[in-house]
Amino acid sequence: MSAKETATCRQEPGVFAPIVNLKKCEGKADCVRVCPENVFEIRRIDDEDYRSLGTLHKFKLRVHGMNVAYALNADACRACGLCVSACPEDAITLTRLRTNA
Repeated sequence: MSAKETATCRQEPGVFAPIVNLKKCEGKADCVRVCPENVFEIRRIDDEDYRSLGTLHKFKLRVHGMNVAYALNADACRACGLCVSACPEDAITLTRLRTNA
């Protein structure tokens, strides 16, 4: 059984959201593979995000193919934490958006 099939999601969607640190992300797609809610997409970094990075981070990104993870479906996140555990760069954190009512 895969991690996706055995995930224990602890929250309703919309309570937590994954935040990707683009200074750390190398676009390796581990988050995409483990996320049971299909929250992430790996794609070329947006121009605006790229311009906001420093020289060292821009160089690192070029070395790694200019791809990063975006949480395009963040509102579907159920806070299972698999993405946080799977990310080899520790580039993902879960942030509380609201409390459960």
